[in-house]
Amino acid sequence: MLTTRDLMTEDLIALRDSDSLLAAKRAMEEAHIRHLPIVDATGAFVGLLTHRDMLAASVSRLAEIDNDTQEEIYSGIPIKEVMRADVALASPELPLRQAAEVLLTQKYGCLPVVAGGKLVGILTSSDFIRLSLELMDALEASETATVEDLEP
Repeated sequence: MLTTRDLMTEDLIALRDSDSLLAAKRAMEEAHIRHLPIVDATGAFVGLLTHRDMLAASVSRLAEIDNDTQEEIYSGIPIKEVMRADVALASPELPLRQAAEVLLTQKYGCLPVVAGGKLVGILTSSDFIRLSLELMDALEASETATVEDLEP
């Protein structure tokens, strides 16, 4: 049985709740990620900041605020003011099918993976898309091999 541990990303980018939204914005842009786990000084998971949370905290483009002004605003807002602390979590031993069902039915983009209160990974919908592509490639390869085996 596959578990969350088998698919989760362990090489994480995480920030502290005292870091600014500007630090979060830059981290997300540089790493091309939409979910940013938030930890305390000991590495314990304390919350999650998503791209959607960042958009909700931004000043509307209709206000004609330029990027520099928006970044100045972000630099003065600590992550703890915007992050979500009440987040669904997964353990590394959670069956992968169960994790997929949570993501699908709850319409979550990710599940932080926590063991002993410490952040150990993150499982995202993109991880499942990547797995689906690998499974489709394997299926195609096996179908092609089967057809070739039948040809004289």
